[in-house]
Amino acid sequence: MDIRSTLKELSEAFNAHDLDRIMAFFSDDCVLEMPRGNKPWGSRFEGKRTVREALAARFEGLPDVHYGTDEHFVDSAADTGISKWTLTGTTRDGTTVEVRGCDFYTFRNGKVIRKDSYWKIVE
Repeated sequence: MDIRSTLKELSEAFNAHDLDRIMAFFSDDCVLEMPRGNKPWGSRFEGKRTVREALAARFEGLPDVHYGTDEHFVDSAADTGISKWTLTGTTRDGTTVEVRGCDFYTFRNGKVIRKDSYWKIVE
């Protein structure tokens, strides 16, 4: 598996808002940890159905969300990849968002088993 190519394909799928294509990369027992939440790890979603629902909510809340200026890094020995990006979008109430962030991906047998997201805090 070429993790760097997979990360680029995932980024393209996220920018296309194509949930079917995105979820094809994820294992059935995947975990998604979002930057915001009431726990130190943010909000955690477990299982493919729940992860899909969380990502659908992201697209609903930021309908024009785009991950630009992406860079991808790989640690093949650990089946890990990191994608760095600038998220831009507009919320349903018209607030514009621009934030730098990154996703830490862990793979098993060619599928994402964990996506752990981090954002800079803009004040």
